[in-house]
Amino acid sequence: MNAPRAFGAPGTPAERARRGKEARKRLARSAHAGWTPPVDRDDPVAVLERQGRDRLPELLPVRYGRMTASPLAFLRGAAAVMAADLAARPHTGLTVQLSGDAHLLNFGLYASPERSLLFDLDDFDETFPGPFEWDVQRLAVSVAVAARENGHPEARVRSATVEAVAAYRGAIRRLARLGELAVWYDRIDAERLLPLVRSARHRRHAEASLTRARRRTSLQALGRLTEHVDGRRRIIHDPPLLQPAGVSDSAALRKIFSDYRSTLSEERRLLLDRYRFVDAARKVVGVGGVGLRCFIVLLAGRDTDDPLFLQIKEARASVLEAHLPSGPYLHPGHRVVAGQRLLQAASDIFLGWMTGPQGRAYYWRQLRDMKGSADVAGMTPGELTAYARLCGSALARAHARSGDRIAIAGYLGGADTFERAVADFALAYADRTAADHAALGAAVAAGVVTAAPDV
Repeated sequence: MNAPRAFGAPGTPAERARRGKEARKRLARSAHAGWTPPVDRDDPVAVLERQGRDRLPELLPVRYGRMTASPLAFLRGAAAVMAADLAARPHTGLTVQLSGDAHLLNFGLYASPERSLLFDLDDFDETFPGPFEWDVQRLAVSVAVAARENGHPEARVRSATVEAVAAYRGAIRRLARLGELAVWYDRIDAERLLPLVRSARHRRHAEASLTRARRRTSLQALGRLTEHVDGRRRIIHDPPLLQPAGVSDSAALRKIFSDYRSTLSEERRLLLDRYRFVDAARKVVGVGGVGLRCFIVLLAGRDTDDPLFLQIKEARASVLEAHLPSGPYLHPGHRVVAGQRLLQAASDIFLGWMTGPQGRAYYWRQLRDMKGSADVAGMTPGELTAYARLCGSALARAHARSGDRIAIAGYLGGADTFERAVADFALAYADRTAADHAALGAAVAAGVVTAAPDV
């Protein structure tokens, strides 16, 4: 398998575009089509079991319970399965900073430091340098799986998948014509989304989503996640999803706080120093990340009505690392933070990392900062197609910041060859995802793994 190229390959625009076209000799655009499982493909349940060996064992049933809910839920939790499948195929060698898990539900709304509401990628646990098409293929598969779960006709499933990839190609080609600062400052402002919504009913839904996102702040979380106990604020007890940290965990979080603080810029350290520790708890989040150690910390600023919730999440090696050359960061938390800062148009001001007890790596960020996500399950064919296009455009903007966008645009070209081929792959892999989901269900029924009802 060809090694990916280094970031930012030098040369004139014409030379870079030619370099992209030459990549077609390594892997024709039409060669992205279709997918047949190799005869030595790992059992997907075995891959998930290996991932769980060093996770909190009492939470693994929650993870499997969430993954058995649907093929899309399985896909969300099975990034390691798909990474191995993609690595078994030839690739373009055109490297970007990958999200590593660019499915539909890992895009959403969040606040920039200037308090603008942006749309972008919002999960970076698996970020790693690799061939650009791996992110595009994972996005396309998630579109196909979601459309089928929504009961859309197969023709609409295919068209939504094609449109997602076409939007990526169109955005990359647009960005290839821009200067470096213009690309760096490019962003998708949430207010720009409303003109894309044509019907009045759908626009009302979109406006309601923006309103909910603006309300999802630490102050709102204070009312939802805390209660008064003996006259003091405490995080509520809602096992197994939310449990107050024990004395040892609280002491460890206080101890490692200074290490995390040192990864912030000077002015943000000063801001953070104006808050005091109130309480901490262990929290279960997501699907694929269930079982990783994750905490939330409640801090108070001016008074108890001036809260700040920070999330501390364990960082492991990316699922991509076993299949690609070494990356630039040795610390997994640093990898996640650096990847997020590179891929997002603007990032959380409290994003940082550190090493905790037993040498475990963690990264820190705000728990809620005007964050919101789309209700993919309720989308009509037209809505899902529009949303898929938006995600494709956002992914291209993220890739353009780290990779050679001109070479990628040269590879993709002006024809629709790439999106049609990736759509063929996505539909075939969606079939495999449904089969893998069924295999996990069979393993649960046979008692091979234990699944708890989602709570």
